[in-house]
Amino acid sequence: MPEGDTVARAAGRMQTALAGRVVTGSDFRVPRWATADLAGRTVLEVVPRGKHLLTRFSGGLTLHTHFRLEGSWHLYRPGEPWTGGPHWQIRVVLTTAERVAVGYRLPVIDLLPTSEEANVVGHLGPDVLGPDWDLERVLVALTAEPDRPVGAALLDQRILAGLGNIYRTEACFLHGVTPWTPVGSVEDPGRLVERARALIRANIDRPERSTTGSSRRGETHWVYGRGARPCRRCGTPIRRAEQSVAPPPPDPNHPNHPAGPVKRAGPAGGPTRVTYWCPSCQRGPGPPDAGPASGAPGPGGTSRRATGAAVGRRPFRAAAIRPGTGRSGGPGRG
Repeated sequence: MPEGDTVARAAGRMQTALAGRVVTGSDFRVPRWATADLAGRTVLEVVPRGKHLLTRFSGGLTLHTHFRLEGSWHLYRPGEPWTGGPHWQIRVVLTTAERVAVGYRLPVIDLLPTSEEANVVGHLGPDVLGPDWDLERVLVALTAEPDRPVGAALLDQRILAGLGNIYRTEACFLHGVTPWTPVGSVEDPGRLVERARALIRANIDRPERSTTGSSRRGETHWVYGRGARPCRRCGTPIRRAEQSVAPPPPDPNHPNHPAGPVKRAGPAGGPTRVTYWCPSCQRGPGPPDAGPASGAPGPGGTSRRATGAAVGRRPFRAAAIRPGTGRSGGPGRG
């Protein structure tokens, strides 16, 4: 699933191409909005909100889209061939005199009054790339569930919006904790959150992500996508497993919990995300169902370095990109 930096780049391209332009034609190829017509409206702005995209038009109307796993927006000149996929995968077309925006495989499409945007994005926590960033608010929500695995909590868009699987995995590595570590056992969770935010901010203008400071092929990540390969720091084989990221049951006292029941995806136990970690460099528990056949990091699924009441005390001095510079520096600076 695209992370917040991907959505922010898409919003930036669409803002440049469409903002201030009058829509000369629109084509919604989904039953719910098949009769909608935006012709004559001016595109006011295109803004990201976490992993959501909001295209605002004159007359107080907003087009809300979400990429999920396969969606994308493509921009073309009038008359230019559309190359984003088969035409049957097109969901929305917005035409102006200068540019044509074509939305492919968009699973979420809503047209709603701009004044009611909270109905589709109001449940989100502070945006890691947005002007509403509020670390204190994030920490209140994060620490409200001390027994929840930190890797799952970092993906909860109600706690902080825009962070995805790559950055939460890499941030846990840089902080020296496994993604299964309970939030309440993570030392200085604010620093962990800011590490993750620094990584994604450093990549907002980079189409090829790097969390290591290197753009060389095979050197762009510390652990993500590197299952069974040696850890860059200690040489221990990187582990790979699925982690449940299901939200907790509804709790009316949760700081950012939306009204109504939480909808869980997938089979019993909820959705999962592929997770990578170094069992030597990262302290804390491993997968609860890990066994010798699946490469368990140790008895009971616990990392060999899992010691102490709080973990993450000794994050190693690995390089991490400094936001806005593209250079590398120690993780304590991010």
